[in-house]
Amino acid sequence: MNRFILSFELIDSPLLPVAAVIAGLGVVAVLLWPPRRLVLTGVIAAAAAVVMFVVGKILEAMGAFQGPLPSGAIWWATGAAAAAAVGVVGIFRRPWPRRVIGAVTVIAALLAGALGVNASYGVTHNLAAILGVQALDPASLPQRGDTASDPATLYQTWEPPAGMPAKGSVSALTGSSKIPTGQYAARDASLYLPPAAQVANPPALPLLVFMMGQPGSPDPTALAKALDSFAAANKGLAPIAIVVDQLTAPDDDPACVDSAKFGAVSTYINELVPKWAEQNLNIVTDHRYWTIGGFSNGGSCAALYGTKHPDTWGHLLDVMGNEFPGSEHVAQTVADVYGGDAAAFQANKPSVIMAAAPAGTYTGHLAVFTWGSADTTYGPGQQANADAAKAAGFTVLTHIVEGAGHTGEALDGSLAYAIPAMAPTLGLAAPGS
Repeated sequence: MNRFILSFELIDSPLLPVAAVIAGLGVVAVLLWPPRRLVLTGVIAAAAAVVMFVVGKILEAMGAFQGPLPSGAIWWATGAAAAAAVGVVGIFRRPWPRRVIGAVTVIAALLAGALGVNASYGVTHNLAAILGVQALDPASLPQRGDTASDPATLYQTWEPPAGMPAKGSVSALTGSSKIPTGQYAARDASLYLPPAAQVANPPALPLLVFMMGQPGSPDPTALAKALDSFAAANKGLAPIAIVVDQLTAPDDDPACVDSAKFGAVSTYINELVPKWAEQNLNIVTDHRYWTIGGFSNGGSCAALYGTKHPDTWGHLLDVMGNEFPGSEHVAQTVADVYGGDAAAFQANKPSVIMAAAPAGTYTGHLAVFTWGSADTTYGPGQQANADAAKAAGFTVLTHIVEGAGHTGEALDGSLAYAIPAMAPTLGLAAPGS
């Protein structure tokens, strides 16, 4: 499929309002074109809307959406059903121009409904992310530069040269730049390079490895926006970020551990990715400047990896993650991932790992946990993990995005808080800034 189509912005573009206006005009045309049947058509539209609303609420109560629906999602779906029903009426009524308008109305209504629901979640920005494919241009790996300066004082010593790009770059780690995946069928990772990494003799920068949610893909859009915002206020400095695939497919959930069914995901992210990054990126080699992070499903993996591999990851960033991997479907995870071994499943909960760690294991490690105030599904687990991390010796920061659920609004708010909050620890900003 054409790369332009796959990467076209779905949330921050005019496509949704245009589709909604076309659907609305189509509804008016079908209703007013003589001969009119206003009452009958209105009843059909209302019935379709009620059915959609009730079905949506039933599925929500059954946990089909892994948490409460965003408030706008149900109304976009309901409105789309009503408009599409009017369009169907138009298709079956003369004259033929009304039938054409009816067909256009159905298409526009369904498109507006799908885009509106997606915008209500606010996470999936393009068709490539929906399909779980990569649409970015292949990466050109950055120059290797100064690795001798003290990373703790980079914010003081770095001065951006003339001509430094204003924004970071995003690209696909594919082809010759692909990260070896070993015994794991990972989709191509994405690479974010801040402005300071795109100049001659760039400074060695901290490393951030990030994972998105499920369903999902290694889409760097939200993270890149937040890193660009930070870099713009901090002389082009930000972590070099790799967005990796912890799923293999949008609807799979390997629960962050190596398994016979899903492959060696933990080995890939905790061994192969760090090895490749050290060999190919201009990063600080001191692991105290490395962060493992993620959103939702990726956040639960970040909590697991950050607690289980403290020698690899100096810090962890858990944005609205599950309390533990596989929390939404425990029985299925135990069966599919752990071969029925419930004890092994229990042992891989971050809280259990932290409680068993020797004293001092996490000294100097920063753990950031964020969630939306309306996220009643994942918020309590985030608070529980934050408490467990503090008790285990992490330096803990928490942030609640007021009024937000498990949506892109909370993701954006979380990253806008977390990146500046972590920056002093990473040498990218002055302490207390």
